[in-house]
Amino acid sequence: MAGFSNYLELLILDLVFGAVAYTPPATLYAGLSTADPLDSGSGLAEPVGNGYARVAVVNNATNWPAAAAGAKANGTVVTFAAATGAWGTITHFVIFDAAAAGNIIISGALVTPQAIVAGNTPSFAVGDIDITID
Repeated sequence: MAGFSNYLELLILDLVFGAVAYTPPATLYAGLSTADPLDSGSGLAEPVGNGYARVAVVNNATNWPAAAAGAKANGTVVTFAAATGAWGTITHFVIFDAAAAGNIIISGALVTPQAIVAGNTPSFAVGDIDITID
């Protein structure tokens, strides 16, 4: 299960109450974290170096099909580059609005944390990034 960031929650509140326009990013960026990023983003611990980079995911209905049964999930596989060294134990996925820096849109805990070492190619199968609003 994933949680909206404080940043996104404020955008949604302004959109619904006050009709402040919001244009979603044309591309979202999947990232990883070795700690809970928290809704504020202050806990983010992205791997550094060793081949780690966020993965660009075009924000469209193919990559993010229509929500159903109260959830939205990735419609295509999201694959990171092969690690050239250790990235640590990944505990969370993160969706950003930029390839570097930017804002956290949403984050969620992995069902099973994964220790990433040289040669590993982290990937999320179709439907593995599960997003709900409670």
